[in-house]
Amino acid sequence: MTAPSRPTPPLVRVFTQRFSCTPRGARLARQLALVSLHDWGIPEGTALSADAGLVVAELASNAATHGRVVGRDFELRMVLLGGAGCGSAGVLRLEVSDPRRERRPAVQPHAYQAESGYGLRIVDALAADWGVMDRIIGKTVWAELAAVRAPVPGR
Repeated sequence: MTAPSRPTPPLVRVFTQRFSCTPRGARLARQLALVSLHDWGIPEGTALSADAGLVVAELASNAATHGRVVGRDFELRMVLLGGAGCGSAGVLRLEVSDPRRERRPAVQPHAYQAESGYGLRIVDALAADWGVMDRIIGKTVWAELAAVRAPVPGR
């Protein structure tokens, strides 16, 4: 007699690391995020890896620029639920936490020839959902990307 089949639990992968609130820390966060995704079976150059790299770069850059408090770091946390490696749709959740609760990100209206202010538009376009959560100290900006998505024509 065989045991009744149970649904397999979703694959969960987690990466958490703190970085200095500097442009160098933001670049390192993006690079380590891409390395971790590659280790999880999402190679660099795939749509998910490229999208995650852009989102992490923007959120980490915002944390280093707008969330900076002298002597405090920002934290990157990535969680992969299901998706790549287990054959079903899943979610990649990206979280960047910084110590400044009062500086909340918001998508800025389009400004003609503006040199900045477009980053959260990128996050908004790529993420299935994103938002901000308060912490005891600071805030966490999170974004969720579909781990398996339909191919986009022309991409």
